Amino acid sequence: MTVATTSNEIAFSQRRHRAARQSISYLMQQGIENRDVISLAAGFVDEATLPVQLVRDSIGNILTDDPAGHHVLQYSTTAGDRDLRGLLLEHLAGLEQTDVSSLGVNVDDVVVTAGSQQILQHVADVLLDPGDICLVAGPTYFVFLSTLNAVGARTIAIETDEHGMRMDALEATLEQLEQSGELQRVKLIYLVSWFENPSGLTLSLDRRRQVIDIAESWSKHHRLLILEDTAYRELQYDGETLPSVWSCDDSRERVILAQTFSKSFSPGLRVGYGVLPSDIAAAIHDVKGNLDFGSANLNQQILASVLRSGAYAQHLDELRQAYRGKRDAMLAAADRYFGDIPGVSWHHPEGGLYVWMTLPESVASGFDSRLFDRAASTEGVMFVPGEICYPDDSDIRQLNQMRLSFGVETPETIDAGMQRLASATRWCLDDS
Repeated sequence: MTVATTSNEIAFSQRRHRAARQSISYLMQQGIENRDVISLAAGFVDEATLPVQLVRDSIGNILTDDPAGHHVLQYSTTAGDRDLRGLLLEHLAGLEQTDVSSLGVNVDDVVVTAGSQQILQHVADVLLDPGDICLVAGPTYFVFLSTLNAVGARTIAIETDEHGMRMDALEATLEQLEQSGELQRVKLIYLVSWFENPSGLTLSLDRRRQVIDIAESWSKHHRLLILEDTAYRELQYDGETLPSVWSCDDSRERVILAQTFSKSFSPGLRVGYGVLPSDIAAAIHDVKGNLDFGSANLNQQILASVLRSGAYAQHLDELRQAYRGKRDAMLAAADRYFGDIPGVSWHHPEGGLYVWMTLPESVASGFDSRLFDRAASTEGVMFVPGEICYPDDSDIRQLNQMRLSFGVETPETIDAGMQRLASATRWCLDDS
C-alpha cells in the first residue's frame, strides 16, 4: 500500500512574502524594548504631550447618559460619522484659510480612517496592480515604500533639493518611461508636502502648482493622480504658511489628500481622513467596507468633541511650543558635536519631527554598518538609516544618511544622544 505524504508548510501568498521583515516593526520594537538606549530613531510623539486629561473629560462628556453612550459604542458608517466629516471639512477650510463653501467638496468626499497610514494603504489597494508604478521623492516615507512593495508596485525615486521633489527630474523620468513604453503603468505621484518624513523638506509653492500641471499633461493613458500626505502639516514652527497641493488642483479630480491626528493629537486614537475625488472615494469606501465596516466610533466622537470645543486648537499650540524647543535642541547639538567633522551636513526643518543628516561618503549608516552597531551597542543611541528611505534599486539611493527624530526624547537626552552619535561617527572615521 502506498502511503501518501503530507506537508505541514503553509502556502503563503506573494503579498505576505512581500510584506515580510519591515523596518518599521524592527525600529518600533527596538525603541520599546531598549528603554536605556537614547532613541533618535522613533517617530513616536512625546508621551508627556499626550492629552490625557482632555481625552478623559471628552469621554466623560460623551458618555454622560445611556442614549448617548449607546450611540457612540455602536458601529459608525464605513465612511465615518457624518458630523465628524463635516467638522473635518471645517478644519481643512481653516488650514486653507478659506470657508467650507469654497473648498469645492462635501462630506461624501471625506473618508475617516485609522490614521493616515490606512488611507495610504487603501489608495495603493484601489489604484495599483503588480507592476504598476508610483513616483516618490528620494528620500521618502519608508513605511509607504513597504506598502507599495506589498502590493507589488514598482517605485521610482525622483531627486530632491532643498525645495522638495525636483519638477525637472519628475518630467525627465516621465519622458524616459514614455520612451520605454511604460508610461501607462504610472498611476501615482506620492508627496509628503510639509516637513517630509524623513528629510524635513517642504515642497515649495511654485512646485505645488507645477506638479498639478505635470500630472495633467502626462495623463495620456489615464488620469495620473497625486497622493499628498500632510501628516506633519500642523507641526509648523517657522516659515511661510503654504496652501496644500490639493488646494492648487481646481478640478478636485487629481489630488488625494491624506491627513492624520496621530502626530498633532494622539496616535492611540488612530483617527485620520482622506479628502478624495468622488470616484476614488467610492472605490475606497468599497474596500474599507470589506475590511472594518468603518473606523472606531468612540475615537471619532472624542476627536469631534475636541474639534467642536476648541480644545484641539489649544492643545496644538502647546504641542508646537514643546516640539519647537526639541527641534532647536537637536540643531544646536548638531552644531556643537558635528560642526567640526568634515563632510557632515544637515537640513534645518521648519516643522515636523525630523532632522536629515548626511555623513562623509566613507561612513555607511545601514542596519549592518559599523556605525549603526557602534552607536547602538557601545554608545547607546539609535537612528534610522537613510538608505531604507529609498527604493532598494534606486540609482539615487545614498548609504551615508540618517533620519534623526526629536519626538520622544527630552532636550537634555537629545543633546546626549547627538554627542554619542558624533562619537560613533568619529570612531568610524578614525578607524577607517
